[in-house]
Amino acid sequence: MAIKTRFTEMFGIEHPIVQGGMQWVGYAEMVAPVANAGGLGFLTALTQPTPEDLAKEIARTKEMTDKPFGVNLTILPAIKPPPYAEYRDAIIQGGIKIVETAGYKPQEHVDHFKQHGIKVIHKCTAVRHALSAERMGVDAISIDGFECAGHPGEDDIPGLILIPAAANKVKIPMLASGGFADGRGLAAALALGADGVNMGTRFCVTKEAPIHDGFKQRMVANDERQTSLIFRTLHNTARVMKNAVSEEVVAIEGKGGAKFEDIMHLVAGTRGRQAMADGDADGGIWSAGMVQGLIDDIPTVKELIDRIVADAERIIRSRLGDMVA
Repeated sequence: MAIKTRFTEMFGIEHPIVQGGMQWVGYAEMVAPVANAGGLGFLTALTQPTPEDLAKEIARTKEMTDKPFGVNLTILPAIKPPPYAEYRDAIIQGGIKIVETAGYKPQEHVDHFKQHGIKVIHKCTAVRHALSAERMGVDAISIDGFECAGHPGEDDIPGLILIPAAANKVKIPMLASGGFADGRGLAAALALGADGVNMGTRFCVTKEAPIHDGFKQRMVANDERQTSLIFRTLHNTARVMKNAVSEEVVAIEGKGGAKFEDIMHLVAGTRGRQAMADGDADGGIWSAGMVQGLIDDIPTVKELIDRIVADAERIIRSRLGDMVA
């Protein structure tokens, strides 16, 4: 039982299902089960405090799976950026053959990876950015709709429009990202012109995800309305799980003229990490998508992937086939 696409062929995986990079989640415990179940998982480079730590995490993941997996490298504009060249070297020396890039001006990173025969998937939120990445020489695109967790960009284009709009113009394989959780979503993404799906929030709500059970239970209980858009007034929109902290941020921004310094104490990464450790779903900011409304259980990664593929196959073969007179 498998669905073959340009993406599965290019990246040597069984199923067109990807677990993209996620801060504080993309550890070996998350990535290896995805790989072992036939999907493609990504370690998150900047979750590791140093390039040396990333090298150890790559080695640890290899002890847990012999299937393909990758590393996400997100490039953030910063006054004092992380040592990206050293993180790249750790990825290359670790024998990684697939990298997911995201963020700001990836050309230097793409070029370096390509010199070492590494395939690059670039994550973006607009058709124009996808075309720019294609010109840079990346191998595949992950296009992120407005429904997604994290940063959806500033255009507010949902996947139902964004995915086919990108498919009309992008020639390389493309993943649909933002709002995917089940076989219906995978079948829809393929129908819209994508070659697979990228899931974040859905993979967070699995048994293996290295997240406190309190957060998983909260996301199961939530419906599709339980997200907040923060940083809108700062033109750096982020979609997060609606909770006491996110509502406070939205209220401060709603007064007008808010600066980052006004909300920094609420959105600090240290606060969010402590909340995660404590299982306090109202204690800090937590990225989660609208897709929470489609999540009602906490399966193993393998159960989830097998179910998605089986449901998508049934929809493609039976339900849609039966509708054609």
